[in-house]
Amino acid sequence: MPQDLSTYSLLPETAEHAEAVDRLYDAVFGPGRFAKTAERLRESNQPIGKACLVAVDDQGLTGVVRLWPVLVGDTQVAAFLGPLAVAERRRRNGVAFALMEAAIAECARQGFAAVILVGDESYYSRAGFARSAPGRFSFPGPVDPARILVRELTPGAQTLEGALSVPRGARPAS
Repeated sequence: MPQDLSTYSLLPETAEHAEAVDRLYDAVFGPGRFAKTAERLRESNQPIGKACLVAVDDQGLTGVVRLWPVLVGDTQVAAFLGPLAVAERRRRNGVAFALMEAAIAECARQGFAAVILVGDESYYSRAGFARSAPGRFSFPGPVDPARILVRELTPGAQTLEGALSVPRGARPAS
């Protein structure tokens, strides 16, 4: 009998999910994920707790999304989305978009002006992301400018621009 793929729950990520999350990230991205420039914005940073979510079905953890605060320029703060991963059994089933929408809604509730990510525009545009204007954001390493995407959450978010960095005083997640 086939599994009912419509049944899953979105939950806040907790320490009890850590091992399963690491396994999923390894399966989806492999060890090369630590070499990416986006990882520089996660190192020594504290994730946005209530915006880090997991999807769980009757087989266990099936998806995860994390968001991180980033300093834009000298004073502005935005949320940085990633990584987002979904187990093979749940792909093309809406889990990724459900995780993103719930996490982005939490960022909006917390007052973040925008969510920034590095990804495929054709995929993320369905979730309201658009390519950033050339030169609007810079990263702590090489990034394909065509893959820098932003979803503005508040009026005035279009003024966000500058170098992205880990906010001062951020601590690693415990």
